[in-house]
Amino acid sequence: MVEVRFTPQLRRFTVTPEVACEAATLRQALEAAFAANPRLRGYVLDDQGHVRPNVAIFVDGRRCADAVAQTDVLQPDSRIYVMQALSGG
Repeated sequence: MVEVRFTPQLRRFTVTPEVACEAATLRQALEAAFAANPRLRGYVLDDQGHVRPNVAIFVDGRRCADAVAQTDVLQPDSRIYVMQALSGG
């Protein structure tokens, strides 16, 4: 099963369930998480459905390649981590 996990920073704003699902793409896995908590969508995706600039998503240890359509291909045991991107110095 694909696992989707969220870092504690996002938990300050809404419930962030850990989701185990069957998904072929990153978008499908994110949709499973949004089904568990619809409010989460607005914190991760913008109005166009793209990953927000202040959110970083890693699939199996690599930053997602497609933040627009989330078409990254998943393996049956992929691990997805969604976190708030930090900036500054």
